[in-house]
Amino acid sequence: MKKVGYILFGLLCLNQNIFGQESKNKNYQDNQWHLKDLKKDNVAGTSTELAYKELLKKKKSKTVIVAVIDGGVDTHHEDLQDKIWTNKGEVANNNVDDDNNGYIDDIHGWSFIGGKDGDVLYENYEIVRIYKKLSEQYSDSVSAETRDSEEYQYWLGIRDSVHNQVRTVVSNFEYYSRIKSTYDYYVEFLKKETNSDELSVKKINSLPRTDSTIIRAQEFMELIYQYYGSLETDFDQVLDVLDDELKMYNVNADYRSLVGDNPNDPTEQYYGNNNVMGPDAEHGTHVAGIIAGTRNNKIGINGVADNVIIMPIRAVPEGDERDKDVANAIRYAVDNGAQIINMSFGKAFSPNKEVVDAAIKYAMTKSVIMVHAAGNDGQDIGITPSYPVKYYTEGDSARLWIEVGASTSTADEMLPADFTNYSKIRVDVFAPGEDIMSTLPDNTYDELGGTSMAAPIVSGIAALLLSYYPELSPEQVVEIIKKSSVKYPDLEVITPGTMDELTSFSQLSNTAGVVNTYKALKIAEEYSSK
Repeated sequence: MKKVGYILFGLLCLNQNIFGQESKNKNYQDNQWHLKDLKKDNVAGTSTELAYKELLKKKKSKTVIVAVIDGGVDTHHEDLQDKIWTNKGEVANNNVDDDNNGYIDDIHGWSFIGGKDGDVLYENYEIVRIYKKLSEQYSDSVSAETRDSEEYQYWLGIRDSVHNQVRTVVSNFEYYSRIKSTYDYYVEFLKKETNSDELSVKKINSLPRTDSTIIRAQEFMELIYQYYGSLETDFDQVLDVLDDELKMYNVNADYRSLVGDNPNDPTEQYYGNNNVMGPDAEHGTHVAGIIAGTRNNKIGINGVADNVIIMPIRAVPEGDERDKDVANAIRYAVDNGAQIINMSFGKAFSPNKEVVDAAIKYAMTKSVIMVHAAGNDGQDIGITPSYPVKYYTEGDSARLWIEVGASTSTADEMLPADFTNYSKIRVDVFAPGEDIMSTLPDNTYDELGGTSMAAPIVSGIAALLLSYYPELSPEQVVEIIKKSSVKYPDLEVITPGTMDELTSFSQLSNTAGVVNTYKALKIAEEYSSK
């Protein structure tokens, strides 16, 4: 659910400034609709600001550690720098494992996708890794008996899927390259014709339709405006995203060699480096800010939880994370005191699911709450899972797991985000996940969307409950978050992934609810008083 997890947003929202917003006061708290209240502000937020105002004003709290397993966090960000976990048992930069936890100089966390030779940015999709592995076994010269085997037929399906996806990405790249070329040509042409560096629909349409080139330029720019809602579009951004896609489908690439581990050994533990920012900390920084952005400091944004520390753990590249890295990241978080683990990532295949299951079971023995983003494919994850999942191979499930779908600001048929995954059984709650304002690297801020943004809202609420009501058990915290969600059982909504297919909101999760901080704290108070 990193950048590649919201590629469609890049294709459909070309005028979005993904590099962050700059302003003189850099105060974006009014833009945080997800913290607002439905009755007071007329948006389907989480009533978080109302909770602070009415319920938490005179209450004391304890610090809670939330691990963010992601692609990296900007630990120097002005709105996060006081919220980053520090390993007190480790002496910085002395090249010694002072606390004997197996990781040298892990001052602010650990990266399982880095090594002494650098840091991994790109990785293949899991389906490509499966394709590469099976390609070593099969070829066109296999026996007739092998061709009839179930595994060989599986391999053929994997091969065809990879080839089809590559053709689609290449086709899209060529298509948008042609559009960009035409767009650039007409923009320059119209600037000369209007004698202006800034184009508008009015200026373009005021040109006399006496020249065929002018007519074609007017018609082309009219289409651009109709489709994208703006004359200013960044086709370079789209091409960069598609180029990234091609990198992830590159069967011949060896991105993993930087780490220096044995990628074929899913049980290997002690590898990586201490660079928790990595080469691209956009996604993880945004997630961390949603949970823990310093509140009421007159800059940036307000996090959901005010007394929380973020433990950054790198395990999620541009592409699909490896099962061994996810398992090790979970174990690292648990062993170093995390009470909640946020996991805003997912993939379609999990070839070493057993090591992830073992790590999740380990987290359960230590009573650590795990919050997972449901995914952005607009599909039922009860049918098509997005790994990791709470369900173990042998059939049992993790009791302290919350699966989160993404909601919008409107409590009507558009309540579920059109991209969100859903499931009557496997998704527990929804949380705001569209146009969420938070932190980005280099002291910037902007809105991003996805279940990746919904999950940390839930992690923040869980942290808030543990912080102000430390006597609550993790089981009670999970129960309260589900129980306190604002229920819309009879609301008819557009099924995510479709244009106009209606369904009941109760069919999209097992609570039919959107999380609510105010209600959660009220119930926590009731539990505590008992």
